[in-house]
Amino acid sequence: WVRIAYGFGSVAYGVKDNGFAYFLLFYYEQVLGLPAFLTGIALFLAMFFDAVSDPIVGYISDNWRSRLGRRHPFMYAAALPVAAAYLFLWNPPQGLSEFALFGWLVVVAVLVRTLITVYEIPSTALAPELTDRYDERTTLLSFRYMFGWLGGLTMAILAYGVFFATDAPGGQGQLEAAGYRTYGVVASLLMLVGILVSAAGTHHRIPTLRTPAVRTRPTFTQVLRELRETFSNHSIRVLFLGAICYYWAAGLAAALSIYLTTYFWGFTSKELQWLNIAYLLSAVSAMFLTRRLAHNFDKKRTAITLSILAILPLPVMIVMHLLGWLPPIGSDALFRIILVVNTIDITILIASNILIASMVADVVEEGELETGRRSEGVFFAARSFAGKATSGLGIVTSTLLLTAVDFPSDAATAVDVDDAVLLRFGVGYIITTLSFYFLAVFFYSRYRIDRAGHEENLRRLAELRQEPA
Repeated sequence: WVRIAYGFGSVAYGVKDNGFAYFLLFYYEQVLGLPAFLTGIALFLAMFFDAVSDPIVGYISDNWRSRLGRRHPFMYAAALPVAAAYLFLWNPPQGLSEFALFGWLVVVAVLVRTLITVYEIPSTALAPELTDRYDERTTLLSFRYMFGWLGGLTMAILAYGVFFATDAPGGQGQLEAAGYRTYGVVASLLMLVGILVSAAGTHHRIPTLRTPAVRTRPTFTQVLRELRETFSNHSIRVLFLGAICYYWAAGLAAALSIYLTTYFWGFTSKELQWLNIAYLLSAVSAMFLTRRLAHNFDKKRTAITLSILAILPLPVMIVMHLLGWLPPIGSDALFRIILVVNTIDITILIASNILIASMVADVVEEGELETGRRSEGVFFAARSFAGKATSGLGIVTSTLLLTAVDFPSDAATAVDVDDAVLLRFGVGYIITTLSFYFLAVFFYSRYRIDRAGHEENLRRLAELRQEPA
């Protein structure tokens, strides 16, 4: 039950992340008519403010003392506000000018991202507290990633199968505004349920969680010094740098995903629905795959291997398409090929992300030995900070790429986009994403904690605390 409750909390983040990554840019630019560059700037500003809040929330929750412990007060407090803000994001007032719509997007997106941080950072940081066992941490985080993907995919399936359903020729209801408004209502309710279930489901474990030492209120200088000490850890530094590169590429790829499926592959709303249904299998399969791999192999080597395997299939499919080696756009044969390749690819991608998150959890004990403080919130905030800040840059990069290749903003179907534009788009997509992905793999290879090292850290901490090993 603890595994399920802890994992289910990620539904809220999965819903938010899926909406921001795959629909929000497209909705405001193609549907509401906000220029692509302004939309990208708005989303980048929101992500910048959100990223800054990550280490702040992580540090505060690490040092919070209350009868509800360090993490749960933030989890309960964020539930209703974040759901309301997400509802407003997808339901802007009618008739706004271009400047007013830009302002609305900036303000409400900042609210959504900041409020989800208030919940997500303390909630994720529970993993190293709930268990210090090397393999159990991977299991816990595999549940969290599974539910996160299930939450996001459930909303994507409902979007393409219900909210965007249309009888119009071509079946591309993702170009109509009404579906996005309904999407916002259902998504906000699901986020609220996910947060409350997770907070209540792990509530009984509060007495067993770590309690920070009583201390005087730290000065601003002291806080900065402690954060610098925390980030001086070698393993968290390389994970942080790897996350910067990875999420830059992931933000770029996610923002352009709907452009690929709509204009490059020519998929209909119904086909996109089936594509997301197949990803449900990926999310569940990744959980079982990761647990088996982590039990038999070293986390770092397995994560690197899976990362390389995950980043290659889509670029290969794009090259094959540009060379004319795949069935024509919009054909059933092309859809089946992309469906199979993407399902396997997403399974591997989720598995690699689970292992990297588990590697972050294993830095906690090493950091405590170096600084004398438990900094779960700050460590997970570091990865989250890198993800949010640089995936925002990925979104901005995507708008720059769209502008550079002269991608039309009023194209209704794939036939409305010139072949030369699609060629430039495909080549630009491959070069930019692979460059950042391989940089991420390089940094992950510098991580140095393995199973034996983790057990040694636990032994040394037990001696310091005079506890049984």
